[in-house]
Amino acid sequence: MRKAQAKKLPLAPDGRFNDKLVTRFINNLMWEGKKSTAITIFYDAVDKVSKITNEDGYEVWKKALSNVTPAVEVRSRRIGGSTFQIPSEVRADRKTSLSIKWLIRYSRERNGRTMADKLANEIIAASKGEGAAFKKKEDIHRMAEANKAFSHFKV
Repeated sequence: MRKAQAKKLPLAPDGRFNDKLVTRFINNLMWEGKKSTAITIFYDAVDKVSKITNEDGYEVWKKALSNVTPAVEVRSRRIGGSTFQIPSEVRADRKTSLSIKWLIRYSRERNGRTMADKLANEIIAASKGEGAAFKKKEDIHRMAEANKAFSHFKV
């Protein structure tokens, strides 16, 4: 185990939007260290979103990301031989991490020709409040609501 918690390395903002969140998204999208491919996929997806919706693709992406960001989640806690799902608030960095991961995961599972197409379609769906990533957030919130009775156990 570590003696101290690892330091978070500062991210450099991306080239087009000058946003660190975009860099974080691209880093999560990247496979096998192929960052230039991930950058191409993301920018193509944003361009396709702007072409389809006739709005700024970057703003639609930010809206989609905020729509799939969870506020609460359930955590398992073992108390007296039985396991309870206890609802708890999500830390700010974990919120963004979860929303990014869900958006990418469910866009990969979508049907489409290229990853840019899949990602663009998932971004559009999430910005409208539909799609698999948004459904995942709703399911998490519903589960937390159902287990609200156990919230006094707090993790």
